[in-house]
Amino acid sequence: MFIFAQGAHGFGQEITYITPIKLLAPQGMKYLHIFVLLLFGCGVCAQTDSVYLLKPTRVFDGETMHTGWVVLVKGNTIQAAGAMQFKLPAGTRVIELPGTTLLPGFIEGHSHLFLHPYNEASWNDQVLKESRSERTVRAVTHARATLMAGFTTVRDLGTEGAAYDDVGLKQSIGKEITPGPRMIIATKGIVAKGSYGPNYGNPDLDLPQGAAEVGNVQEMAAEVRNQVSRGADVVKLYADYRWGAGGAPAATFTLEEIAMAVSIAKSGGRQTAAHASTKEGIRRAVSGGVSTIEHGDFGDEEIFRLMKEKGVALCPTLAASDATQQYNGWKKGTEPDPERIVEKKKSFQAALRSGVTICMGGDAGVFSHGTNAREMELMVQYGMKPLDVLKSATSVNASVFGIGDQVGRVQNGMLADLVAVQGDPSLDITRTRNVIFVMKDGVIYLKK
Repeated sequence: MFIFAQGAHGFGQEITYITPIKLLAPQGMKYLHIFVLLLFGCGVCAQTDSVYLLKPTRVFDGETMHTGWVVLVKGNTIQAAGAMQFKLPAGTRVIELPGTTLLPGFIEGHSHLFLHPYNEASWNDQVLKESRSERTVRAVTHARATLMAGFTTVRDLGTEGAAYDDVGLKQSIGKEITPGPRMIIATKGIVAKGSYGPNYGNPDLDLPQGAAEVGNVQEMAAEVRNQVSRGADVVKLYADYRWGAGGAPAATFTLEEIAMAVSIAKSGGRQTAAHASTKEGIRRAVSGGVSTIEHGDFGDEEIFRLMKEKGVALCPTLAASDATQQYNGWKKGTEPDPERIVEKKKSFQAALRSGVTICMGGDAGVFSHGTNAREMELMVQYGMKPLDVLKSATSVNASVFGIGDQVGRVQNGMLADLVAVQGDPSLDITRTRNVIFVMKDGVIYLKK
C-alpha cells in the first residue's frame, strides 16, 4: 500500500522518499507495515530536464573504487562521473550522501519474482494451490522490495507455473504503474517431458506443470519460438533435474535439443540460460552453446575450465542452497555444515580457481525478495574477494546478460541506475544491505 503526498522541499529538490511506518491494527492485531511514498516537487517521474549532482564519499564505477568523485545525472542518463572539474548546469539539485559508497544499481542474476520462500509454502503448493492472481499480487510486492534493496535490474528465470504473467509485470513496471526493477524475463522455463513437477508419484494424476514440457527437437523448436512470441527476453532450459533412478539428478535434454533452443534464441538476439547441477548436464549445456549455467552444484575445475574456454558464465545461487538447508532443519552457526553446503563450497571454490566468469544471482524467491544481498555475503564467505563480488553484481552481470552498454557502470552515457550504501562494501560486503539511496532511470525511489 502506498500513501501519496506532495510538498515543498527546503532546497527545492525533487526527491522521492519511501518511509516505513507502523499502524496499530484494531483489536490487538500485529502491526501493519505501510510504505509511505512522499513525492516532492513534480512527482515520481523524472523530468527530461532534471539535473542532480550526487556527492557520496566514494564511487564504485563497476570496476574500481574512487574517492573524490561526484556523479552528474540529467534526465535518465549519467552525464559525468569523476572529480568536480565541470560546470554545473543551471537548476542542478545537489544531493549530499556523506559516508556512503555510490555504485551502479545492483543486478540480480537469478530471480523468481512469482515465488516466495519455501518455508512459507512449498514449491508444489505455490504452483498448485495459489491462484495466478495471488501470485501476481505477490510478484508486485516482491518487485518493489527488490528495487528498494538497491537491485535496479533482475533476470527473472521463469514464472514456475504462472504462465506468461512476468510479461505483464515487466510492462507494468515499464509504464510506472508499480515500482520495480528492470526485468529480463524468461516466461516459462523449458523442461524435458516427465522430468519436472509437481509430481507426486501417482501415474493417475495429470498435474499442471511448473514449466513448459517438450519431448523432442521439433517440440523444442516450437516452444522456443512460442516463448519468444509471448515476450521472453531469455530462454531458460532445465538441462538436468531430479528424474534419475531414485530421484537422483540426471541430464534431461540431448545435445541436439539444447543446440536447437540456443540456435533459435540466438537468431532472435536472445541468450539461453541452463539450470544444471551435474557434470553431464553442464557439459551438454555448454557444448550446446548456452550463455550461463545456473547452480553448477557438482561442477569441478575440469568442467569450469570448459565453461571458461567456451565463454559460459556461472551463476552459483549459493543463497538458495543455504536457505533450503535451513528450512530442512540445519541450525547454521551452531551445527556443522550439511553435505549439500560442503559440496556447494567445494564447487564454488573450484570455480574461483578455474577463472570462469561468476555472476551474482541467488535464486531469490527460494528466500525472501529484498534480501538479495544475502548472495553477495555468501560469495565472500565462500572465498571471493568483496571487490570482485561487487563487480559480479554490477558490470559483470551487465556484460554477461548483454546489457553492458546500458547499465552496470558509473560512466558518461549510461542509464542513471544508481544505489548508495552506508560505509565501504569493498571492505565489508554486509554494507550492501544498508541501502540509503536508490535511483532507477533517473528517478529517485529511496532517499533516507
